[in-house]
Amino acid sequence: MTSRAVLSAGSNIGDSEAFLRSVVDAAGDDLVAVSDVYLTAPWGGVEQDDFANVTLIVEADRTPAEWLEFCRSCEQAAERVRDVRWGPRTLDVDVITVDVDGTTVVSDDPDLTLPHPRAQLRAFVLVPWLAVDPDAVLVTEAGPRAVADLISGLDSAEAAGVRRAGALR
Repeated sequence: MTSRAVLSAGSNIGDSEAFLRSVVDAAGDDLVAVSDVYLTAPWGGVEQDDFANVTLIVEADRTPAEWLEFCRSCEQAAERVRDVRWGPRTLDVDVITVDVDGTTVVSDDPDLTLPHPRAQLRAFVLVPWLAVDPDAVLVTEAGPRAVADLISGLDSAEAAGVRRAGALR
């Protein structure tokens, strides 16, 4: 079984670039592509610093649950604390979508809902993803949608608020 996953990583506490780099390093040979770093305003109404975000495309013989465990282990290594929903964090790594043997996994499991239920609304996920995969498609409740079309459908201020900061060092 070969799976290909899209992961979104963000950080806004401490050395954000080092935390993001730690995810890339942990992916090792499973890494297919990583976006540049993008800066975005925080989501959810909690007062905090902007986030640095990257999107990774990874591929390996892993189940969706194993990709989730990979994300959690990266967060744990960064000493992630979950005190406030949508609050500041050293590292947040989400599984956005997983294809197993070429088929997109659709799951309503509360531990790992796939594709990520809010990904289509989040420019900080979609813009970096499109940058590394111009043909990216996300399965939504309305069916498969090109990521470029999803970005076009967002509020223009939100899409414009995702600012490219440069390559991950």
